Amino acid sequence: MIQHNIRNIAIIAHVDHGKTTLVDEMLKQSGTFRSNEQIDERVMDSNDLERERGITILAKNTSILYKDVKINIVDTPGHADFGGEVERIMKMVDGVLLLVDAFEGPMPQTKFVLRKALESGIKPVVVINKIDRPEARCEAVVDEVLDLFIDLGADDEQLEFPVVYASAKQGIARYEITDTNQDMHPLLDMILAEVPAPEGILEDGLQLTISSIDYDKYVGRIGIGKITRGSIRKNQEAVLCTADGQFKNFRISKLYAYHGLNKVEMEEAQFGEIVAIAGIESLNIGETVCSTDKIEPLPFIKIDEPTIAMYFIVNDSPFAGKDGQFVTSRHLRDRLQRELLSNVALRVEDTDSPDSFKVSGRGELHLSILIETMRREGYELSVSKPEVIMRTIDGALCEPMEHVTIETPEEFMGVVIETLGQRKGEMINMFTNSNGSIKLEFRIPARGLIGYRSEFMTDTRGNGILNHIFDGYAPHKGEIKSRSRGSLVAFESGTAVTYGLYNAQERGSLFIVPGTEVYEGMIVGENARAGDIAVNVCKRKQLTNVRASGSDDSMRLVPPKKLSLEQALEFIADDELVEVTPKNIRLRKKLLDKHARAKATRG
Repeated sequence: MIQHNIRNIAIIAHVDHGKTTLVDEMLKQSGTFRSNEQIDERVMDSNDLERERGITILAKNTSILYKDVKINIVDTPGHADFGGEVERIMKMVDGVLLLVDAFEGPMPQTKFVLRKALESGIKPVVVINKIDRPEARCEAVVDEVLDLFIDLGADDEQLEFPVVYASAKQGIARYEITDTNQDMHPLLDMILAEVPAPEGILEDGLQLTISSIDYDKYVGRIGIGKITRGSIRKNQEAVLCTADGQFKNFRISKLYAYHGLNKVEMEEAQFGEIVAIAGIESLNIGETVCSTDKIEPLPFIKIDEPTIAMYFIVNDSPFAGKDGQFVTSRHLRDRLQRELLSNVALRVEDTDSPDSFKVSGRGELHLSILIETMRREGYELSVSKPEVIMRTIDGALCEPMEHVTIETPEEFMGVVIETLGQRKGEMINMFTNSNGSIKLEFRIPARGLIGYRSEFMTDTRGNGILNHIFDGYAPHKGEIKSRSRGSLVAFESGTAVTYGLYNAQERGSLFIVPGTEVYEGMIVGENARAGDIAVNVCKRKQLTNVRASGSDDSMRLVPPKKLSLEQALEFIADDELVEVTPKNIRLRKKLLDKHARAKATRG
């Protein structure tokens, strides 16, 4: 049996190629919103962090009604760090829209998300987006997409992919670039024609894979997934087939489906529909819900393993507990365990210390988003420098590699190649773009990229674009030179004053301003040379009849360098931590006492 009135699609693409904007237009032009309704841009990016950064972090569900067909849409992240979100979504859909920028063409993440779709046997619809860009090169990009399909081993049917040309920003989609229509209907018609309708047996027992988790403070955990077989009813008795092979009976207390941006309570739903269910707290991603009379779990969703790890540590600085509401190891453990329930690419391990947890993820951005989220929720913690996760393969020590794509003006090409060469990067491709910029491709150890992004932006004066994606494991490449400059470390606790900072800035660049509370062992700046220096930023001028405190006004301080969370994580050395609180981000030494640090250095 075929559900002709349903289509399930995911929208996949490299970051910033326009997925969320395209969903906005599909929602608007399908009549999902009232004509007088006030609509925000990027309505699917509901998370504060997503809106601030302009990226999608969590996969989200919505639906539209077009020509009496319900189209369930999943908007997925474009960053490689959130690839775990993309992988599990493939189990929920029957087709994908692959968005490609009409100028940039296929990028590293395009390759990653397309591989996941092809491995799942899904035939993509290719959407060449941003055709309104002056430098758009639509025909060449279609050829590049075809080459990418061939490289990834697409079968003959997948190679016959349909193409739509669109400008999500202008709200238009066209079969041919020369068409003149001013709406998205060609894309919507293409979805109905090319995306298969769900097939299944209605009379068979229920089978539903949990692909995503939501939470409601009234009904608890909510599992989201596609019904692959049979039907589901509210208050139905069902069986949860867990990852470790257990079977748990429960009753489906709530049943929802998606209509527009809202979850709507349902009494019943049939195979092919994407639904959300509640009724059991121990629900996890990848598990199968079955009817009691036919228990057949589906294969568990395989998720790529983490490549980066860092330690989350209970904050023990002199300022601990001043800002945060949740500060103990129990608070930290409970929050990390809760994150594991929905963040499938994350791993949390206990350590020898009850106050420290090893947290592993897909990349620096993946972990920094978690830290920033916890910080905004009132948590206070310290985190260590990110480190890559090594593996032993065939008796050899191997490390994760990254495929790096860089676009930069020609004048900065030399310094980029030299710096990445020092970080064990191997250039594999170089060519000139139609706008005169240079495109470089490297294969580099993941640890060679830690701390590089801020250096890259300095080297290219903000004109460069850097993208990278996991590219397997390779034998260890040897030692990579770490940070060449040391830290300026506060000599004593107190309040920073202009006089003390004026003397300290002669040694390097500062991170703080006058009036900042500091403690011994806190990092207040970057040394201009190698090695750490203790500086007394609290030192006041000795007052005499000749020298008055007002003369401090004539001392000119260089504006301090304000570090974001990602920049702080990139900056710190192995013996340093980032102290994260709801109101502050501070850098500090692991050992705050200068005598203890000196002793450890000698040891």
